[in-house]
Amino acid sequence: MNRTPLARRTQIIGALVEGNSIRSTERMTNTHRDTICRLLVQVGEGCARIMDDQMRELPSRRIQVDEIWAYVGKKQMHLKPTDDRSRLGDMWTFVALDPDTKLVPAYRVGKRTRQNAVAFMTDLSERLANRVQISSDALNSYVDAVETAFGADVDYGQAVKFYDAEPIGPGRYSPPRVTHQEKTVIAGRPDQAHISTSLVERQNLTMRMSMRRFTRLTNAFSKKVENLEAAVSLHFAHYNFVRMHKTLRMTPAMAAGVSDRLWSLEELVEAATTIETPERRRRQLKVIDGDVHLDKAG
Repeated sequence: MNRTPLARRTQIIGALVEGNSIRSTERMTNTHRDTICRLLVQVGEGCARIMDDQMRELPSRRIQVDEIWAYVGKKQMHLKPTDDRSRLGDMWTFVALDPDTKLVPAYRVGKRTRQNAVAFMTDLSERLANRVQISSDALNSYVDAVETAFGADVDYGQAVKFYDAEPIGPGRYSPPRVTHQEKTVIAGRPDQAHISTSLVERQNLTMRMSMRRFTRLTNAFSKKVENLEAAVSLHFAHYNFVRMHKTLRMTPAMAAGVSDRLWSLEELVEAATTIETPERRRRQLKVIDGDVHLDKAG
């Protein structure tokens, strides 16, 4: 993997962040799909490290949170009793978005459980520098998660949307029309005018357009949970540091004061592939008969 030139690595990652599948990227770059998958995991792990290092002491005042669905291996309804349900079936990505700067400071891939909701909120709370107003949908796990992570030092409200009762007929793919929305104060004194999940829900569209494995009605789903986690980490690092936001005319990281410049994709790939992580180190080094050998497969 390290023998792949930086320009080729950047070309491959550039294709992936623009929503291309592994096999279409294979055809476009003339690179074997196994190499592409290994590069995705390597860069994704590096991007997760970059995000963890950079998203600290954030001055955000408002945060919207939501979850987006995907699946690994097979859909939940097709799981067999012998399948490992912790690694297959429905997977959810918890996403936090600052509606002012469009920054994504925290995310988490996993099952839609209370445990993951608490871990997600705890991670978010440790990245913020001041009291914040949080908006979410009516997922029950959020109430306990926000209380556990923030205690009394938070303003929290839920926005619940109600949809048209018109039944979904054959061939209809668009969601039903929203008829009205109810806002509920859960904790603190949130500004009801800003209790909303509209922008983080719009981020869901960006994710589905930028990651082929999130596109519905295709066979481009993740085969391994590690690949899904890597793709999500790559997406958010690219979104925060490299991708210019058309409304802001800068990257979200620049708008939030996390970065003072626009990163290039080549810079992100180089930084991600040169960061040393324990997991990467374990894969690179193999102990055979007491001797340490470099794993050429990367």
